[in-house]
Amino acid sequence: MGTDTTKTLSASEESYIETIGNLIRERGYARVTEIASILNVKPPSVTNMLQKLDEQKYVTYKRYRGVILTKKGRSLAKTLERRHNTLKRFFVMIGVSDENAEKDACKIEHEIDPETAKKLAKFVEFVQSAPRTPPFLEHFTQYLETGERPKECKVKIQIKES
Repeated sequence: MGTDTTKTLSASEESYIETIGNLIRERGYARVTEIASILNVKPPSVTNMLQKLDEQKYVTYKRYRGVILTKKGRSLAKTLERRHNTLKRFFVMIGVSDENAEKDACKIEHEIDPETAKKLAKFVEFVQSAPRTPPFLEHFTQYLETGERPKECKVKIQIKES
């Protein structure tokens, strides 16, 4: 999923990096007013954060000209995007609605430990590249819908005699 660079930043700082990356990818540029609108903050708050991220070498910010991500910032933005997409795919995989999966991925992506994120990414990749839906996912879907385990998934309790 990437490196531990995200450990030095707050969730708020990561949200700025992610938002800037998304804007640049979608529009080719990112401006203070657009960032403020997306993050629901005031433009002076954006300016303060951009100056801070500029000092940390994640962005290059020029007043009245906008902001670009540095190589370090682009790397982090890609890591955050992959982490977000992995979480969202996992949530959808287990039956969460697309809308809730999106919201929850946004919340969790900034808090999840990098080790956990890597393992989850590998799990999602493994399941999605399986030749067909793994039986356990089909069984889980049935369990979600009915509250009953399929016959193939019944837990058999074996009692050992002493």
